[in-house]
Amino acid sequence: MLVERMRPFTSTVFTEISRLAVETGAINLGQGFPDTDGPASLLADAAANITERGRNQYPPGPGVPELREAVAAHQRRFYGLVVDPADVLVTVGATEAITATLLGLCGPGDEVVTFEPTYDSYAAGVALAGATLRPVPLRAPDFAFDDAELAAAFSERTRVVLVNTPHNPTGAVFDRDQLRRIGELALAHDAVIVTDEVYEHMTFDGAEHVPMATLPGLADRTLTISSAGKTFSVTGWKVGWVHGPPELVGAARTVKQFLTFHGGAPLQPAVAEALALGDDYYTGLAADLTRKRDLLSEGLRAAGFDVLTPRGTYFVIADPRPLGFDDGVDLAWKLPELCGVAAVPVSVFCPSEAGAAATRPLVRFAFCKRDDVLGQAAERLAGLRR
Repeated sequence: MLVERMRPFTSTVFTEISRLAVETGAINLGQGFPDTDGPASLLADAAANITERGRNQYPPGPGVPELREAVAAHQRRFYGLVVDPADVLVTVGATEAITATLLGLCGPGDEVVTFEPTYDSYAAGVALAGATLRPVPLRAPDFAFDDAELAAAFSERTRVVLVNTPHNPTGAVFDRDQLRRIGELALAHDAVIVTDEVYEHMTFDGAEHVPMATLPGLADRTLTISSAGKTFSVTGWKVGWVHGPPELVGAARTVKQFLTFHGGAPLQPAVAEALALGDDYYTGLAADLTRKRDLLSEGLRAAGFDVLTPRGTYFVIADPRPLGFDDGVDLAWKLPELCGVAAVPVSVFCPSEAGAAATRPLVRFAFCKRDDVLGQAAERLAGLRR
């Protein structure tokens, strides 16, 4: 018998929509994974680690030294952050880093502030910890938060504020001033800041990714989380990391060692090498995704959707009400049969009833696909107007 606190999480919409896409032969733009592999050098390094270098046994618990050093070097290179490699913990993806952090820091009676819509693992991780989620709404079209609503979410019970920027599913990128206001409330309530930055290298139109740990007075209370999966198009590798003050990283490490113990032995050193790739790789990634975003967005507009242009990630949110559809959940289940394309409803990212109601019409599409796939999806979506 499943414990009551986990009963809302028995399945995920990604699993269900992906199953439906397979059954109908639909193009799956619902689940966020690329359909091309990452850099050739990364793949070759991993293969050599398996077949030639014998990197196949348990790695050190905190992660292989070269990856911890590479994460520290990456943070200095891109953000000017000084990180001790000893304060980097390698995890089985960012999801484990988030869950281990919540389990290590929170318990019954504690509250976690985050932004809604929210990546689905956040609510599950908070429930696992026995804590309470306090969502702050992000409202279309720009998906900004209201300062008064943010302040009202904090209380004497606030233990963690969980920030995701660039933000999934909305594509919002919090600017420096927004992050400063979040940080001020965290300081006032003595809350730990946990940041999910897995889309850090996927910003568009001049938007800047600002790690909260770079803001004055916040480094000593911030745990920064990222991963290789999105940056290098290897989502199945599940190599992530978290860094921050030793006592906070220690809380995550204590839990992590009893979740997966260790993982990704041959993959970790390959990721370490990839993090040192030249600037052309990182700028090329953002430029390529900008083009793909625009390709799919143009197709959605031509099909009759209103498009809420994202400034980051590889997702675009569309409003189908101009086409006569006012329920994104209903539309997401019908789309594969209607036109052979799969998407996910935004309301499933909202743990509160108010958030689900506010986002009920909206659907999310992933554009991290080959150009020909996006072009074919656009052609199929055009059928909705016929």
